[in-house]
Amino acid sequence: MGEEVKVFGAWGSPFSSKVELALRLKGVPYDYIEEDLNNKSSLLLQYNPVYKKVPVLLHKGKSITESIIILEYIEETWKAYPFLPQDPNDKAMTRFWVNFIDGKCSSAIRKVAFSPEEEREKAVEEACECLKTLESALNGKKFFGGDTIGMVDIVALFIAFWLRPFQEIKGLELLSSEKFPNLFKWTDDFVSCSIVTELLPPRDKLVAHIKAHLSK
Repeated sequence: MGEEVKVFGAWGSPFSSKVELALRLKGVPYDYIEEDLNNKSSLLLQYNPVYKKVPVLLHKGKSITESIIILEYIEETWKAYPFLPQDPNDKAMTRFWVNFIDGKCSSAIRKVAFSPEEEREKAVEEACECLKTLESALNGKKFFGGDTIGMVDIVALFIAFWLRPFQEIKGLELLSSEKFPNLFKWTDDFVSCSIVTELLPPRDKLVAHIKAHLSK
């Protein structure tokens, strides 16, 4: 398909990066439009009037919002490099893990970031329980999708690249090679893939970005 594809995103956003990674894995050319989230463009507000946030995928002049919905749209629109398995049961399990990571796991890590000091210990325990569940889910596989990057891996991109800088800034140990060896190795294998490495922001700049975000 040769239709024009645009992505409205923001630097340092794992949500934007998930969408870009999906398009690159599919080999879909796209134009990237950087948004200043402190001064949102009229186009962003036009294409996402409800949530007013990135990412937004524009395809054939129509907008799709919310990163997981965008990933599903990309999977259904471009058939090269499928992210979801064909077997109905395997597909259902993949969607289960996507929901777990995007919902419970993401929420638990956000609690660690923004909970008051007196609630921090409990928040860390909850986050580690989520990571423990993902550790078991990998079960010796290179990626959650098996030998190649799949939908679950794409959705878990924030764990692969954003979590380690975050925990260093906060002085915490959520993910380590001792606690979760499978998950830790997965993060290294995932971010060392050239198609992923090319997309990720420089680590030092990301650390500064996370610090600024946490201080707001």
